[in-house]
Amino acid sequence: MRIFVTGATGFIGSAVVNELLTAGHEVIGLARSEEAASALLKAGVTVHRGSLDNPESLRSGAEAADGVIHTAFNHDFSNMTGAGVTDLRAVQTFGEVLAGSGRPLVVTSVIGHLAPSRINTEEDAPDASTAGKHRIASEEEALSLASKNVRVSVLRLPPSVHGAGDRGGFVPALINVARRTGASAYVGEGANRWAAVHRLDAARLYRLAVEAAPAGSKLHAIAEEGVSIREIAEVIGRHLDLPVISKSVEDAPGHFGWLTHFASQNIQASSKLTQEMLGWKPEHADLLRDLEGNYFKN
Repeated sequence: MRIFVTGATGFIGSAVVNELLTAGHEVIGLARSEEAASALLKAGVTVHRGSLDNPESLRSGAEAADGVIHTAFNHDFSNMTGAGVTDLRAVQTFGEVLAGSGRPLVVTSVIGHLAPSRINTEEDAPDASTAGKHRIASEEEALSLASKNVRVSVLRLPPSVHGAGDRGGFVPALINVARRTGASAYVGEGANRWAAVHRLDAARLYRLAVEAAPAGSKLHAIAEEGVSIREIAEVIGRHLDLPVISKSVEDAPGHFGWLTHFASQNIQASSKLTQEMLGWKPEHADLLRDLEGNYFKN
């Protein structure tokens, strides 16, 4: 297939591109800069200039492809509502192009919009009170396209998509906070947990989704249902030779800043149904092992 990929040079998107190319697909990659275009050309990808803020560039990219994988998102934590609106517009644009064609569309979502009190499954619906609520409209819009003869699937990512080269994820953010404050911390007892997946396992699931996921599928890219924040903090403290401490709910904002909500959140999910549907099995290093090997080399 000839597949249009947004976010093609990102941490996750670049792994998706490599996975697709290795499997024999042709890739059209969205590039908003000369640097991104150059990276795509070196990887053997057809460059399509544009951005999420330019719906016409998304439209023409989708029109030239047999299917679309949408991984791009503007992670501006100061304006997540605006980022959600931009993402929704992108999904709507893809829907307009692909309607009636039966072509595949894979839309990225998050498990962070699911209920925090349990291990969520693919069948669970979003909870509008969560931190991930800005992704709900896009997910709902995407799933509605199944009724318009689009082979759409929604792929929900966990808070930690880890691996070599991770610079902008929540784990690097925790490491940066520890370096800045002189302590590796967790909130309360640190018993809250984050689900996790290696980026290469996630990339393989994107490929399986675009190749074979039934219309209306909700997929979970989850290798570990939940890793405790305290365990993550302990590894960080040991590698940085810093004390590992608990912060109360009241004191947490002074330590974590914008990361406070995520450091306090319980975000767990399973991928049993996804694995049964597509035969996907996570194979790469778990979060703590990857943290030991790839996050403290500099």
